[in-house]
Amino acid sequence: MSTEEKVIKNKIGLLELSNHLGNVSRACKIFGYSRDSFYRFKKLYEEGGESALLEISRKKPNLKNRVSEEVEASVVTLAVEYPAYGQQRASNELKKQGILISPGGVRNIWLRHNIETFNKRLLKLEEKMAKENLILTEAQLVAMERRKETKEAHGEIETEHPGYLGAQDTYYVGNLKGVGRIYQQTFIDTYAKVAHVKLYDRKNALVAADLLNDRVIPFYEDQAIPLLRILTDRGTEYCGRPEHHEYELYLAVENIDHSKTKARHPQTNGICERFHKTILNEFYQIAFRKKVYKTLEELQNDVDLWINHYNQQRPHSGKHCDGRTPMETFLQTKHMAKNKMIGYNLTLNM
Repeated sequence: MSTEEKVIKNKIGLLELSNHLGNVSRACKIFGYSRDSFYRFKKLYEEGGESALLEISRKKPNLKNRVSEEVEASVVTLAVEYPAYGQQRASNELKKQGILISPGGVRNIWLRHNIETFNKRLLKLEEKMAKENLILTEAQLVAMERRKETKEAHGEIETEHPGYLGAQDTYYVGNLKGVGRIYQQTFIDTYAKVAHVKLYDRKNALVAADLLNDRVIPFYEDQAIPLLRILTDRGTEYCGRPEHHEYELYLAVENIDHSKTKARHPQTNGICERFHKTILNEFYQIAFRKKVYKTLEELQNDVDLWINHYNQQRPHSGKHCDGRTPMETFLQTKHMAKNKMIGYNLTLNM
């Protein structure tokens, strides 16, 4: 039985029950209708039969004030051509073309076509690109770059395969009695989430490069895939004059591109921040309650044991891992990096 049939049957049942009981109020109470509704149903039934009892929506579109199809098409076209424009700017641009429509009218058309936000307009552009094989205009390219920067500023990093992008950061562990300040250099493969960690009693460019030289680069060499790019913040241990800065020099020697976080947006390197929270909660807070460390090496040994557990045994729920451990993710997806290397070499040889 359809919904419409159920509605009609319910209303007819109300009318029949009132006749059977001889009491309109009691029938309305049983069926949950008001007396006004009862008499309205009765009048409709007497004039038009069962079909008159269909529920008629009171929401009727007012088509008198709707713009013509040509104007609506122009608004949608402009939204795709200039997705970064807001409704006021779009209205002004359309006036130049002789199309008079208010900013509110522009927004109403956007709502009807589900393109009322910047991201939705970009999705519309991407759909059109896929269908028509478009060549992007300058305005469209700028809009796409703007979305990319916004995503990165909120910690959404584009990464295609293991080795595509590594994230490195410095974490202050604390002050160890008899040793002094302890700093942790952290490296994470942003695709597979494999982590490498090494502790130091200082933070500078030399120790930042040492982590790469001692732990990171040998790991990628063993896996036979290159590390293409590293993302860091703008700290002095990572940034300086390329011809004199030890870290910058090391990246140049290893042919690794260096990307830096967006200014005043530390969450760009949020993958490291999230890892630091994890190692604090799952290792440091527990380890320092159980044991008194007297040397940096002693603490490093226990950190290495935990990192091995993190990489090899601890399921990761992050993007690309889907419940696998970071090392499982790395091993099962590193073929993507190798396939890209083969494709790149073929292009060079053509």
